[in-house]
Amino acid sequence: MRGTDQKVRVAAIIPCYRVYSHVLAVIKAVPPHIERIYCIDDACPDGSGKLIEAECSDPRVKVIFHPVNRGVGGAVKSGYLAARVDGFDIGVKIDGDGQMNPALAHLLVSPIARGKADYAKGNRFFRIEDVRAMPRLRLIGNATLSFLSKLSTGYWTLFDPTNGYTAIHLSVLDVLPLEKVAERFFFETDLLFRLNIARCVVRDVPMPAIYGDEHSNIKIGKIVLPFVSGHIRNFVKRIFYSYFLRDFHLASLELVLGGILMTLGTGFGCYRWQLSLVTSKAATPGTVMIAGLMIIVGSQLLLAAIGFDISNVPSDPIHPSLLDDEYNGDSEPPG
Repeated sequence: MRGTDQKVRVAAIIPCYRVYSHVLAVIKAVPPHIERIYCIDDACPDGSGKLIEAECSDPRVKVIFHPVNRGVGGAVKSGYLAARVDGFDIGVKIDGDGQMNPALAHLLVSPIARGKADYAKGNRFFRIEDVRAMPRLRLIGNATLSFLSKLSTGYWTLFDPTNGYTAIHLSVLDVLPLEKVAERFFFETDLLFRLNIARCVVRDVPMPAIYGDEHSNIKIGKIVLPFVSGHIRNFVKRIFYSYFLRDFHLASLELVLGGILMTLGTGFGCYRWQLSLVTSKAATPGTVMIAGLMIIVGSQLLLAAIGFDISNVPSDPIHPSLLDDEYNGDSEPPG
């Protein structure tokens, strides 16, 4: 554990893929309290890494080249591991396309350095003004993904799960199966799932986005099914790990009994409804009551389990507290 008189060492990780027109300006805007800037050229066809080496004179910059494209998650992983090896405490991920203001990095670092979070992420939905400035398609998409993410990751208080402006205490990597985390556009959400399994504390930080002439590499049609299947897979894993394998709660019984009653009630009700259509005989009140009662009780048990899951969000950071005058002011950072 670092003592309170030691400075928190912060590194920035900038994935570089088709960011030729923006990355130099992003690097220039990185504040001085960030000691190292790792730029990961993820087999960029525009040669972003070579551009940085040729045009950037900032001594903090270190360029890492990937021989093959691994996606944004793969690039961030390389940056995390390099920063960990070089002895840094906190890694801040900043996109190289200019959509994030590097000067705001201290807002993400602060809750981690104070020992109040293991991971912090931006939230573009916190302020109404930021929401109004967001393109409508992104607004609808992010709202939908946020709800799915609450179910699959277990972080019910978080919003904007795909926000890429993040910071992590690098010691957390010791308890994460980093090699299993998705490497492409599902990276941020999959990482949240892994953080929940490790019982890490995650904080949302209000963070405005910048929309300019940047070009997104995301193809909506190609990621919808992987995102949905990824959320379903992680939801099932999380429930199994948290409520049956690692521990057993009252919510575990509520999930089992609620699921059974809902299934039986729905199945029995549909069967009797179909039978009444075939025979032209209305179902008796008792038959309707049996099906309805199973569905009602089952739904109440499932709602109780969801209520327990919401209250079971991790609240105690797992990394040692880091206190430093630069980040240990009297006021709390927003979010």
